[in-house]
Parts: sequence; structure tokens; C-alpha cells
Amino acid sequence: MSEPGELVYDIPKILEALPHRYPMLLVDRVVSFDEESIHAVKAVSFNEDFFQGHFPGRPIMPGVLQIEALAQTAGILAIETLGLAGSGKLVYFMAIENAKFRNPVTPGHLLDLKVSFVQKRARVCKFTGTASIDGKTTCEVSFTAMIADA
Repeated sequence: MSEPGELVYDIPKILEALPHRYPMLLVDRVVSFDEESIHAVKAVSFNEDFFQGHFPGRPIMPGVLQIEALAQTAGILAIETLGLAGSGKLVYFMAIENAKFRNPVTPGHLLDLKVSFVQKRARVCKFTGTASIDGKTTCEVSFTAMIADA
């Protein structure tokens, strides 16, 4: 659906697709997607609120926020490929499984977010996601989401 190198979603389009807003919006752009997968990016900045307490003197992006960034990426994939844009439907977390954290994410990194469908149904979808920096995995997770009214 998208050409290599083409910017598919910028911030205004992400804000149209997702209900999240600062400080919980964790996707900065979508690089590419097709019917089964998506590649998005989160620019990790020292100005993020969570770095004030996680951890002073050694800022590390919490793993749970990496999972949230992957889930938001999955939400964009579902909205785009299931025809949910403008429908008023939202994508809600139902389950998180097999989460593994491999390497820390620190300010100044571009976090690559790659998500694929494992199972695609009208109301419940399963995904697998990997967050990485320069090809080095930081987080892996499988998760389930429900499509429902807002």
C-alpha cells in the first residue's frame, strides 16, 4: 500500500487516526505499511515526561511504554487495513503475552516499531511486534486487541 521511502503518516494524520494525545502519543510517523504489517518510528527525546523519574541520572524508556508504542502502531494498522477510519471505532488492548525486553532505549534514539497481524478478525485481532534501534531489538511482544465503539 505504500512505496519504500514514502512518508505515509505524519503527525497530523496520526492525530486523525488515534485518540491519543501528549504525553501518551508514542508514534511520530509511519514509514510504510501493507495489508499485514506496518513500520512506524518514535523519536525518543530527553524532554519526555517519564525520563524525570525513570531513572534520574540514567534515563531509560520504560518497557511498558515501548509496548504501548507498538500497540498504537497496531491501532494505525488496524484502522487503515480494516476500513475503520471515520467509523468511531477504537482499538483496545485485551492481552499482552510473551513480552521480552532486550536492550535499553535512551534519549536521542529513533525507535523502530514493527507490527504484524497474526490473526485478523472483525472484532478481535492478534499482533506481534518488535521495537528496535539500528536493527538491535529492544522489545518483543505478542498482544491482542479488540475493535469496539468509543
